This record gives sequence, C-alpha cells and structure tokens, in this order.
Amino acid sequence: MSDSISVGQQVPDFEMDVFDPVRGDFAKIALLNLKQQKKWTVLIFYPADYTFVCPTELADVATVQDDLAKAGATVISVSTDTQFVHLAWQREEKLLKGIKYLMGSDPTGKVSRLFGVYDENSGLALRGTFIINPEGKLIASEINFYNVGRSAAELLRKMQANAYLMTHPAEACPANWSQGEKTLTPGKGLVGRVAEALS
Repeated sequence: MSDSISVGQQVPDFEMDVFDPVRGDFAKIALLNLKQQKKWTVLIFYPADYTFVCPTELADVATVQDDLAKAGATVISVSTDTQFVHLAWQREEKLLKGIKYLMGSDPTGKVSRLFGVYDENSGLALRGTFIINPEGKLIASEINFYNVGRSAAELLRKMQANAYLMTHPAEACPANWSQGEKTLTPGKGLVGRVAEALS
C-alpha cells in the first residue's frame, strides 16, 4: 500500500474490463481515454458483489448518478469480482436495478493496489472513493473499512465543488458548501474575517 497514489499526484494510466448496465454488455475503460474526453473520473471501490453493505452504497450512488454526469464525471464502481459476476449481481439484486454507471472488474487487484485499497489478507478492496480531474490528477480520496457505508450526497458535493473550483481557481469552498452557495477568495483581507465574507 505504500506505493499507492496520493492526493495531488498524477494517476498512472490504467484500464479495466467493465460491465455496462445500460447496454447490458461488456467493454474496456481506460483512464487515458477519459482524459482525452476531458472527463472527471469517479472510482468507487467496494469489497465484493453479493454482499450486504455494498448494494446499499451502489444504490445510493445511483440516486445522484445523473447529477454526477452533469458535473462531467464518469462513475465506475470497482471490486475484485469479474465483469460476469457484476452482470449477474446487477440482474438479481433489486437495489441495483437503477444503476446506469459502469461496474469495473479488478480481479488481480492491480488497480486497487494503485489506490491503496487492496487488502492482501482477504483479496478484497476496502471502501475507497477517488475523484480524478480531467488532467489525470487525484484531487479527492476517502477510504473506509468494510463495515461503514459511504454517503453519495457527500460524494456529489465534493464532485461539484471540485468541478466549480477547476474553473474558479482563485476561490475556495467552505465546509458543507453546496452548488450555488458563497465561496471564499483567500487573501490577506480574508484573514480573521471569514464569518463576514460568508454572511
């Protein structure tokens, strides 16, 4: 895990086999292609298909998948299961019926290791969420242990904030910032005056 990518670093190009629930078919996805398309990439690692917390998380992401797409993101859920298992799970688990995003397959753990979520003891991925900007830089990272699910609303908030800041680099988003709310412009005039700036 010590060789994993850190926030602020360029992410090495990688590719994965995916199951596409919209097309009902398999494909390959490559970070290089997403960068060429000027897309943000959101990776959502989870331990395994046919488990318990995992379908609740993926269903939660489905509730914001259209908003993530509007923000310019390609969403890929990733586990160490094969794309064939993804197909069967998405077909059988009712919580996954609304999923439109890609389901990535990382059976060797290569991509999971790159992001520091691969558990060598179990062969599974921890719950990791990563946002990669269109230039290929890792700009957000969250890793949880197996037993705590994540919040898709917070993922969307972080994605929208980072997309906004890419076009407004002189600004900064305060805690709990939501799209359309006031931002901060760091500088000497803001020191000790943040409350006034937000009022």
